[in-house]
Amino acid sequence: MTTLQLVEVTAGFGAVTVLHGIDLDVKDGEIAGVFGLNGAGKSVTMKTIAGIVPARSGQIWFDGVDITRLDAESRVEMGMGHVPQGRQVFANLTVEENLRLGAYTLRRRDKSRYPAVLDSVYDRFPVLRERRTQKAGTMSGGQQASLAVARALVNEPRLILVDEPSAGLSPKMQGDLREVLQVVKDSGVTMVLVEQNVAFGLSLVDTANLLQTGVVVHTAPVAELDEDTLATHLGIGRVLAGATGSALTARKKR
Repeated sequence: MTTLQLVEVTAGFGAVTVLHGIDLDVKDGEIAGVFGLNGAGKSVTMKTIAGIVPARSGQIWFDGVDITRLDAESRVEMGMGHVPQGRQVFANLTVEENLRLGAYTLRRRDKSRYPAVLDSVYDRFPVLRERRTQKAGTMSGGQQASLAVARALVNEPRLILVDEPSAGLSPKMQGDLREVLQVVKDSGVTMVLVEQNVAFGLSLVDTANLLQTGVVVHTAPVAELDEDTLATHLGIGRVLAGATGSALTARKKR
């Protein structure tokens, strides 16, 4: 079953068109990866799905409903969560205050459910429970990444959009974040993951969508990808080829 579908979506800013007819299908319960060079349109794709950047043409379907003209808040109310690029936690607010803000639509819809949902989020992210009164700006990058994911989950979404989560994180923190995102997937939440770090993304996603100048030029299950295809569409050189090749090999052994 398809959770999210984009059909020939175009979008951009002012006179500049960034997306030139995006087609994307995301199956229920999978992690769909979107990969591309800088300027390919990855983050604009995510913002268009989230309703932050309006689609100029084409259609966006979520759970069988045409949401192309819906605003961002309506999409959240329907069950969409967003972990923005740069995490964008509220630095001067505590962990719990960040989560409370993230649960805005849940609390408006059913305020009595919020305590139980908050507890379930803390169960998934014990480090956040330990630091619930700590200002978010004083946390490490990895902890802030966990908070950003938790803030998206506290509304009990069926789909979350995760934009460049590994950016600026050490290899150790990336490993911790990978475990967090895998736990999210195992809980049944569908995910669209944009990553500049191709090796990190390939270690998680089920399907890879390769983006060039605002168009998906190749889509395949990770198990069917090869290094030549990645090099052709993403321009991966020798320095990165080893890491991406290792990630592909590891996924194919699962």
